[in-house]
Amino acid sequence: MFRYLTAGESHGKGLVGVIEGFPSNVKIDLDKINHDLGRRQKGYGRGERMKIEQDQMNILSGIRGGKTLGSPISFMIENKDYQNWEEYMDPIEGKEGNRKITMPRPGHADLIGALKYGFSDIRNVLERSSARETAARVGVGSLAKQLLDNFGIEVFSHVISIGGASVYEQISDKELLAQSDKSEVRCCDPKAEAAMIEEIERAKVAKDSLGGIFEIRIVGVPAGIGSYVQWDRKLDANLAFALMGIQAIKGVEIGAGFCAGRKLGSEIHDEIYHDVDRGYYRKTNRAGGIEGGMSNGEDIIIRCAMKPIPTLYKPLKTVDVETKEQVLATVERSDTCAVPAASVVGEMVAVTVIAQEFLRKFGGDSLEEIMSKWKSY
Repeated sequence: MFRYLTAGESHGKGLVGVIEGFPSNVKIDLDKINHDLGRRQKGYGRGERMKIEQDQMNILSGIRGGKTLGSPISFMIENKDYQNWEEYMDPIEGKEGNRKITMPRPGHADLIGALKYGFSDIRNVLERSSARETAARVGVGSLAKQLLDNFGIEVFSHVISIGGASVYEQISDKELLAQSDKSEVRCCDPKAEAAMIEEIERAKVAKDSLGGIFEIRIVGVPAGIGSYVQWDRKLDANLAFALMGIQAIKGVEIGAGFCAGRKLGSEIHDEIYHDVDRGYYRKTNRAGGIEGGMSNGEDIIIRCAMKPIPTLYKPLKTVDVETKEQVLATVERSDTCAVPAASVVGEMVAVTVIAQEFLRKFGGDSLEEIMSKWKSY
């Protein structure tokens, strides 16, 4: 099982990721990683920042000749906007200047972060709490995805609602889900896509922001990933924990999720069948591929609810932390809607957890050792 850390500020020199425990001899395609980083930057409703950045991974260690070494992998994603912020964000010479912020945004980490860490300049909080950090997690997830490719495990994500516009029928077809990147809002339903774009346009005109819900589907996960023996080894618990760690995510559900609380047991549980060729299987998947904290062999289905972005171009009331006067919140360059981008981040965060738990089950120092254990399972 591997672990990772990220570092970096939104307008600093760049974002850094360090992965420890990743097995050796996994072929890595840098173009695929950069493609995933680009997917995160797209989406109708994104702001001006995405026109500046063209995220590319610069691998610093742990990979040689296109294969992982088993030693720590480190990488950096440069912030091209740093050249406009160096005077303020330089680690040694940086100064507050006219970039100092004292008017916290409701719904953001601004106020509590400044109180917790003892800052008079809220910029110290928002630079790290910014969703810009998720670029590093997409980099980690893309590496995890390439590991799992060797075992036939695939991950998809798509947007199912933005504001009041929603997809009304569940989409499970892999070929259709793979087309979500062609949509400006990563929605597989053309009618819903048009309605979502209209919702974003209305919010933009009103100088407001919008949230929504996206779905992640992970296909090919063998039964028995995760465990029931301790609370912190349950697969659904670890997925929810990691996904709630994405900025602005306020809810996570597995399978039928909250709907299960309104149903009878006979209506919600997936009956079990057996076939000589298929083995054990289910005709329904309301459990979302996880039972008792373990994968059951069916598709893993997760939905995440994202709140509207706290930065509003028609700002809400707040209190200046220096004067204690009632003022309007600060306005940082931001998006109207980032749900499509968040769906890519969610996809990568979820596949990272699957890779970690997969290695806990089939772990070894090299891909060959893991493959041998997987084949004998």
